[in-house]
Amino acid sequence: MSVRPDRRPVPAEHEAYYAAYIDRTPDGPLVETMTAQIDDVDRTFRGLPAARAGYAYAPGKWTIREVLGHLIDTERVFGYRAVSFSRADPAPLPGFDQALWNPAGRYDERPIDGLVDEWIATRRATIAFAAALPAEAWDRAGIASGFSFTVRAALWILPGHVRYHLAHLAERYR
Repeated sequence: MSVRPDRRPVPAEHEAYYAAYIDRTPDGPLVETMTAQIDDVDRTFRGLPAARAGYAYAPGKWTIREVLGHLIDTERVFGYRAVSFSRADPAPLPGFDQALWNPAGRYDERPIDGLVDEWIATRRATIAFAAALPAEAWDRAGIASGFSFTVRAALWILPGHVRYHLAHLAERYR
């Protein structure tokens, strides 16, 4: 197993917008942080009644199921970015328009527990990938949405993004 590069990404490793998510990711072993978050997401969403899972706090805002669907999509997109960059693929990757992706995911037609299972499976795949990365791969970079990101930054964004949405849920979706 390689040494875990648990240092926080510096601003040169990502587009400035993502600093808000990276800042929400706690210091320490990233794989452990990502693993611990599985229980947080499971506890937050598992078993919500259909009516509650379909709740949106205002017209035009995502429902709770759609928020979870967005977390699934983001986990996949940033996980793929990390894979691509770690393999030194020179091809730039496209952007990810959450406003287009979310309705196409039709998350409100699915049971919340199935979405939780899908997010957990996707997160476990991200964790397995990160745990097996050779040390030198964490510093490799690529282009996504027209910006340069390191593998480290792409992976550090994920827990902070989840923390952002869990806090938002607690604040707005009571």
